[in-house]
Amino acid sequence: MTPATPSPSRPPVHIAAICGSLRGSESCTRKALGIATRTIEAEGASVDLIDLGRLDLPLRESRGDTDAHAGTAELKDRVARADSVLLGSPEYHSSFSGVLKNALDLLSRDEVGGKLFGLLGVSGGNTGAVNSLGHLRYVVRGVGGWSLPAQVSIANAWKAFDGDRLADPELQARIESFARELVRFTRLYKMQPEFEEGLIQVIDRNR
Repeated sequence: MTPATPSPSRPPVHIAAICGSLRGSESCTRKALGIATRTIEAEGASVDLIDLGRLDLPLRESRGDTDAHAGTAELKDRVARADSVLLGSPEYHSSFSGVLKNALDLLSRDEVGGKLFGLLGVSGGNTGAVNSLGHLRYVVRGVGGWSLPAQVSIANAWKAFDGDRLADPELQARIESFARELVRFTRLYKMQPEFEEGLIQVIDRNR
């Protein structure tokens, strides 16, 4: 896919994609995020894939949890620079991963408050990651973010992938559509001040 060219009606946006799995390139979560991030880039947006397995993060409220911690500072900086956030997680015991929860706990509203979030979950079972996605919505609301209504749940992840692509073309297309929607609404959200100003001008002219 050839990246789209930003225009005045398509402002450039930057998305942080956080992988809540520690299995590296073999992770099904990482593979699913790869599909989404490639689509995001094809839509003309930039994306920063944050692999939590490569960040030295302290546990929240541990001795190492200080403002001076290099891993925490890097995470905060990379997320703060994003216009929206894509969260990807495996489902463990009917919820999202502990490493992702810890990363979110280390962040504050200064980095994520008011931002749009896209949610993607991966499960080894046949019921998918619906519980994880539901729990993530609670957390996103708790940090003052907004969850995109569309979400992705991948069931039976251990047999869902053919290399870096999904064996089911419909599910592959659904992730790509989800990623395009995330870019679309991130752009709209970023343009909101301009829309608001224009609406006020229209209202003033018609008083």
